This record gives sequence, C-alpha cells and structure tokens, in this order.
Amino acid sequence: MTISRQDALDWIKNVAQVLAENKDYLTELDSAIGDADHGANMTRGFQAVLSKLPTVSDKDIGTIFKTVGMTLVSTVGGASGPLYGTFFMQAGAASAGKQELSAADWGAALEAAVNGVVMRGKAVLGDKTMVDALTPALEAFKDAVAQNVSLGVALERSLQAAEEGMKVTIPLVARKGRASYLGERSAGHQDPAATSSYLILKCASETWANS
Repeated sequence: MTISRQDALDWIKNVAQVLAENKDYLTELDSAIGDADHGANMTRGFQAVLSKLPTVSDKDIGTIFKTVGMTLVSTVGGASGPLYGTFFMQAGAASAGKQELSAADWGAALEAAVNGVVMRGKAVLGDKTMVDALTPALEAFKDAVAQNVSLGVALERSLQAAEEGMKVTIPLVARKGRASYLGERSAGHQDPAATSSYLILKCASETWANS
C-alpha cells in the first residue's frame, strides 16, 4: 500500500475543506487563550493553497508539499504561518522527487515535519502547543510501521495518539506562544494549534485509509 501523488493532492484538498468547516470551532478555542484568529488564519492559508495546487498537480509529492508550505508561510498570520509552513516544507524535503510514498516514506516525511516544527517553535511535549499532538502521532506511526502493520492501521494508530495528545493539552499551563501570557489561566482550555494539527492528520488517515 502506497500514497500516490493523487492521494497527496486529495489530502491537501480535504484539509482545506475540514479546516474551513471547523473555522468557528478553532476560533472559539483560540478566543479563550489566544488572539481568536487561528480558524480564520488557517482557513485563509489553505484556501490560498487550493489556488496553487493546479500549478503543481503534475509534480512530485515533495514539490507539492513544499509548495503548500511556502504558501502557508506567505498567507497565514502570526506564528502559525512559519510553523505549519515548516511542517509541509520539511515533509516536502523528505519526499523530494517521489511520485508515491510507502509507509516508511511517510514516516520519514512526518518525522522531518515534526522535527522542523520543534526546531522552529522551540516547543517540547507539555508546553501546550501543536507539538503535543504531533509528537505522539509520529511515535505511534513509527511504532506501527516497525510492527509491519498496514498503512491504514498505522495511520489510525497515529491519529488516535494525536487525538489523545490534543486532549492532554486541556489541563496544561501554556509555556509557549500567546497562551503563555495567561499563565495559570491557560489551564482548562484545549490548544487550538494541537486541534488543527489533529484535524490535518485526521484528513490524512481518512484520505489514505484505502491507499
């Protein structure tokens, strides 16, 4: 089972749709501990991505991901642009020249993407950021691949870990980003970036389940 170039394109299109559908939800989460603009920013960024996809629809997967990343950097406001842009650009660098991705290839791309976010944002597990969803998702995927399960099962395990990590942010006190300014008052709220990261991985799992 592999992820084709069309699968990669379909994932990005589905992400744009799901983030638009969850725009108000993400804004509600961000209004509690941030600037109340995460939903709007992510939606705007991925709508811009949609307009760019036709220009790379015949390119390799690495180029597609890199284009997504560069578009997000230039269109998403605040810290989110560089962070999500880095995620996709690093995934693109790890996928350079590939017309399809094996489970191991996606694992390598995801690892590069998550490592890029960690380096860019200087966040670690427990800081109440997108890293709290992404890092468990990466580890679960790598463990699943090591057990030689199917791509679909590995993606599902990765998604479950991302969801658990997202929910773990609720009681945490933020140590990074705008939410950290609130100190103890940031506890009791789910992190919006961990939530959008979960939604992005959810789209990957659902889009690629039958690859």
